[in-house]
Amino acid sequence: MERWLEEFIHYLAVERGLAQNTLASYRIDLNQYLDHLKKQGVTSLGQADRNHILSHLYNLQKDRKAPATISRHLAALKHFYRFLLSDGMVVEDITLNLESPKLAQRLPQVLSTGEVEMLLSQPQLADPAGMRDKAMLELIYATGIRVSELVSLNLQDVELAMGYVRCFGKGAKERIIPLGSVAVQFVGEYLARSRVKLTKGKAEHQALFVNVQGKRLTRQGFWKIIKKYAREGKIDKPITPHTLRHSFATHLLENGADLRSVQEMLGHADISTTQIYTHLTKIRLREVYNSAHPRA
Repeated sequence: MERWLEEFIHYLAVERGLAQNTLASYRIDLNQYLDHLKKQGVTSLGQADRNHILSHLYNLQKDRKAPATISRHLAALKHFYRFLLSDGMVVEDITLNLESPKLAQRLPQVLSTGEVEMLLSQPQLADPAGMRDKAMLELIYATGIRVSELVSLNLQDVELAMGYVRCFGKGAKERIIPLGSVAVQFVGEYLARSRVKLTKGKAEHQALFVNVQGKRLTRQGFWKIIKKYAREGKIDKPITPHTLRHSFATHLLENGADLRSVQEMLGHADISTTQIYTHLTKIRLREVYNSAHPRA
């Protein structure tokens, strides 16, 4: 059974071009399912039936997994069985017509423009790592790119003279995003006088943002950095690596940007994913109305 799982992962990587993080998620979820089948005495995927799927999902629910986690598991199983059916490994898709649990729409946490200013003013610019942090925070707020895209940037992906950044999102899809003048300024200063100190002059290193050992910064490294500055700036909101991305999208829409343009900059395949930010702008309008109108 594991062989077919590896065949499926290879298909997702080569033919679908999915990112490594997505592939890892598929592998973990489907390995849990295969472990469940083994405990039930199933030795081949052709022996599994709909009840095995349902009992696996029930076990996840019994383990108090969130509805979003159960939905992700079921989505992985649906893709897996479609692949198995197309390759003739099974004679039917036993996931057909199985529905995911209903999910409550969770609105992303967004900073106000004042909170963004406070967060972005925390790095100490005299310190090479502080200048790097300032450049990173300005760049991610200016472009709305994902943290995984930020830490994957190479030197050649940023064109300061033209004012744009090139990144590769989910499915290795390339997109070009404008870079504002403030971000251009601080990325330029970081490249001119701070990055060389962090890399110890090793010119062969292509990573745009590096840690104090001169190696490519990781997502975990960025997570620690943004949490540190949120704490120092006394920002009383939960901060995640995606908070500035959410704030970027919301602030654009609040200031009149059209939904399609924001979708393109964020790299969303489906505009419905971008539409969640319109809910945030409506909430913000209601807050302004309630605080300012005499008869609110």
